[in-house]
Amino acid sequence: MTTIQTKCLIIGSGPAGYTAAIYAARAGMNPLLYKGHQPGGQLTITNDVENYPGYPDGVMGPQMMVDFEKQAARFGTDIRSGLIERVSFDKNGGTHLAWDENGNEIHAQTVIISTGASAKWLGIPSETRLNGKGVSACAVCDGFFFRKQEVAIVGAGDTACEEASYLSKICSKVYMIVRSDKMRASQIMQKRVENTPNIEILWNTETDEILGSEEVSGVRVRNRETGELKEIAVTGFFVAIGHKPNTDIFKGQLELDETGYLITQKGSSLTNIEGVFASGDAQDKIYRQAVTAAGTGCMAALDAERYLAAKEAVEA
Repeated sequence: MTTIQTKCLIIGSGPAGYTAAIYAARAGMNPLLYKGHQPGGQLTITNDVENYPGYPDGVMGPQMMVDFEKQAARFGTDIRSGLIERVSFDKNGGTHLAWDENGNEIHAQTVIISTGASAKWLGIPSETRLNGKGVSACAVCDGFFFRKQEVAIVGAGDTACEEASYLSKICSKVYMIVRSDKMRASQIMQKRVENTPNIEILWNTETDEILGSEEVSGVRVRNRETGELKEIAVTGFFVAIGHKPNTDIFKGQLELDETGYLITQKGSSLTNIEGVFASGDAQDKIYRQAVTAAGTGCMAALDAERYLAAKEAVEA
């Protein structure tokens, strides 16, 4: 077990973490980055990425994250596999402490959090087997691949309604699977989907099985009142039942909202503790796109650099 000193500790990878590393490394901060439990973030389970600038022919999600990692390493980022398991932030803006899974103790002048968020899933085997083969947790990311096709979406909140509306503009038919006889979404969002001709809401319905061997070919649903099973031919199946931010280790130290997302000061990456910054999906429950995550990673690195510069000026 060793003690590691760093100007900048980055917890988590993905577009936010790697972008923060690129900027921090170029600023001479010699960042130390821990990849986390899902190196590269959610893009490592995304097949085709066509909406990220700079890849005119599209790119596979895992390859894109390899490119990001190589660029961060090129400028001198110390990239390590594994998890940060525990943190202790100095509320007075002093040295922040963290411990990795091997027991190493890290002393960091600044910390950038980019731990992301994990999509909530239904928990059925076919959902895992066909993930990336027609099953997706992001309609905005993957809906384009199903243009002029029939798809299904599960969920009853604002996100599900927004994504159903989005899909309705590019898909020929959208089946919206709702477990009860009402939605949790706001009235305006409910009215929007109810008034969209090519959205069919299946009330009191739950997913029994996603059909298909190599890719999605349909979904079998069960009526919760009658028990009747019905098969619907679709090529895409979207899960929109929410995300869980990966922020548990920060509870009790950083300000979180009611669903666990890190709270940052408006227009910045600053948290409630000096020298600790948040980026990516761990603090963004609205957009959740690779390009916006990368943008906030850049913000966090710039904020960290300015924080250190101001601190050094005072101490000089």
